[in-house]
Amino acid sequence: MRIDPAGWPFVLGGFILALIVSAVASQLFGALLLLLPLFFLFFFRDPNRVIDAPATAVLSPADGRVMVAGEPTAQGFPKSAWHQISIFLSPMDVHVNRMPVGGRILSVRYHPGRFLPAYRHDATELNEYTEVVVEQAGYRVVVRQIVGVLARRIVCRVKAGDTVRAGDRFGVMKFGSRMDVFLPRDSTLLTRVGDRVTGGITRLAELPAQVRPMMEQPESADTPVVTVEA
Repeated sequence: MRIDPAGWPFVLGGFILALIVSAVASQLFGALLLLLPLFFLFFFRDPNRVIDAPATAVLSPADGRVMVAGEPTAQGFPKSAWHQISIFLSPMDVHVNRMPVGGRILSVRYHPGRFLPAYRHDATELNEYTEVVVEQAGYRVVVRQIVGVLARRIVCRVKAGDTVRAGDRFGVMKFGSRMDVFLPRDSTLLTRVGDRVTGGITRLAELPAQVRPMMEQPESADTPVVTVEA
């Protein structure tokens, strides 16, 4: 199985640590330390998935459980104009992030913040996150990678001007934590709170079929652009 590149420093570092401890201290303790790189291999796993969805489909950006499906809880996304879907990722879920829709990347913005538990509704505003805005057929879809208590690093591998397809890998969150997707209000939601979803496979919603002039940028996208390195 493929391992996300962000995981290899952790995997190799864990193996080296286990070998050193086995050589200079205790072979038993060194053997126990091998559990650490094995966990990293599991955590950063990146299974291949067959992406099969119409252009109007909004796919899940991550594996996890739906926490919010409906009215936005985030500032800058008026209830009259937006839907919000939030997904909580447990340490057991695949943490590779995928694009929910295809289109052109309009902006990638980093927002510094706190490290509150990701299941809190106010984490979407208060926690550190990276926000990606995608334009698809005149509609804007906003995706947030949000850290939590354990997640302390966001990897985002797209930049403004890139063209992406629905289901494309675009990043990973190291040891966390939550993904928020903001959709036009006239989209049709296909999921509800409590559902288990699979990144790149589960259809969260359907965008309207007709093309229309682009929506205005959400207020939250007014923060300065900061490059997020892999």
